[in-house]
Amino acid sequence: MRAALKAIGLGLLLLLVLAGAAAWVKREEVARLWAVQKLFDPERIVWNFTHMGELFYWVALPIGPGDAVQPVLEAPPVPLPEGSEAWMAERRITGLVVLSDGQVTQELYREGTGRDDLRISWSVSKSFVSALLGIVLDAGEIESLDDPVTQYAPALEGSAYDGASVGDVLLMQSGVAFNEDYFDYWSDINRMGRILALGGSLDGFTEGLDRRAGPPGEVWRYVSMDTHVLGIVLRGATGQDMTTLLGERLLAPMGLESRPTLLTDARGQGFVLGGLNMSLRDYALFGQMYLQDGRLGERRIVPYDWVRESTLPRANTAPGALRYGYHWWVPKTGEGEFLAVGIYGQYIYINRPAQVVVAVSAADHGFGQGAVQDGMIDWFRRIAITNVEAR
Repeated sequence: MRAALKAIGLGLLLLLVLAGAAAWVKREEVARLWAVQKLFDPERIVWNFTHMGELFYWVALPIGPGDAVQPVLEAPPVPLPEGSEAWMAERRITGLVVLSDGQVTQELYREGTGRDDLRISWSVSKSFVSALLGIVLDAGEIESLDDPVTQYAPALEGSAYDGASVGDVLLMQSGVAFNEDYFDYWSDINRMGRILALGGSLDGFTEGLDRRAGPPGEVWRYVSMDTHVLGIVLRGATGQDMTTLLGERLLAPMGLESRPTLLTDARGQGFVLGGLNMSLRDYALFGQMYLQDGRLGERRIVPYDWVRESTLPRANTAPGALRYGYHWWVPKTGEGEFLAVGIYGQYIYINRPAQVVVAVSAADHGFGQGAVQDGMIDWFRRIAITNVEAR
């Protein structure tokens, strides 16, 4: 009898332990879901954008303790164009780094942020995935942009991505129907965010997309999950996860000042469509590498031809709209300009003729307005002109 009671007692204790563990897991899930719901609140957004590792799953990217830091030289400061202070306040800019001829001519941080903060990239990270794709293509691990995505990602057979090529997805012309409206609670992009918070699978979410807006390769539609598909393709082609690929093949050779992190889902798959976190100086260094056609110092990191091809307008965007290349944006006017863009005002702007790079972090709730985008590009151009005149 005593043995039976003891067994029952141990069983109850085990159940209590399991219940407590389950409650703890649920507590973490609820906390992440709450973080998603409050991520863009005006009172919390600045702190959130520099503390994403406290809100979501994440991993440190393997850049290696022995990797040499790429020196970024300081130059005499160049004043910002007239009206910049008011513009930065209006756009709620939290950080700015300007490189002119590879030297820092302006660096400032606002709203309590600092130089060492790791800042969320949002869709700026899509341009990093583009760079990585060029590296893998050059290595021959992906044969051609004309290859179907299912050649490297067979789990997408039967999904809306079945029939799209790697190039279609790279140009955001996959044909997949996807609601990208961040202000619509029930949009696809916000559903994805909740799945990320609650421990779901980004791969599973992508495989479940089954609606088409049109045939692949015809019409440009901005679909963030296209970048996740590129990540699946890269993983399938190389046999490595995106953490390893980004860290070892792209970021470690750059010689970053800080150790970057990448948000992931609960299964450890990288949130490569927007989850890269780096210092603002390191974002500027990535822009400088593209300004120098894929080189930093004596090191070739991204193939020259890929850099040039990526940053030309190639997608079938609407007339008069901001143009699109291989996961890079190209202004409607001007030669030799291109930029990476993330929601709420994250930018890396490159101006080849002026030899200027501008990296910006922000918490701008007006980021989606066309006039704001045009205003930012105009401001970047004025910064470039000011730096050229100061030489």
